[in-house]
Amino acid sequence: MVKELIHDPIFLAQKSENADESDRQTAQDLLDTITAHKDTCVGMAANMIGVLKRVIVFASDTGRSNGGIYEIMFNPEIVKQSGAYQTAEGCLSLLGEPRPVMRYKSIKVKFLNQEFKERFKTFTGFTAQIIQHEIDHCNGILI
Repeated sequence: MVKELIHDPIFLAQKSENADESDRQTAQDLLDTITAHKDTCVGMAANMIGVLKRVIVFASDTGRSNGGIYEIMFNPEIVKQSGAYQTAEGCLSLLGEPRPVMRYKSIKVKFLNQEFKERFKTFTGFTAQIIQHEIDHCNGILI
């Protein structure tokens, strides 16, 4: 179900709790909501739809060019990072202009997939940037 976006910075600054298998509906709601905003959004965290759980969705490397393929992660955690750089990002939940932020060109993420199996995967470039932004959301970090 498409959910209303949360814009309250006090709510968004709260740390999210670990997700479990009962949070599958939250993942589906995130998929429905990001699909509804596909022209302006490439990633979402559960707190953006009012759920303080560590669930994120994001456009895969080819997501925007082939009609929208999205990946889901439960309890994502960056375990390795390299290649720090400065950039500016906007956020669908936060009003105003893009804000400066430091990101990494390459990240290795530990997460649970849709079957709640632990996985590790390395991401680079723009996909890595999106994931870092959404994990910041899970950690209560606002750009």
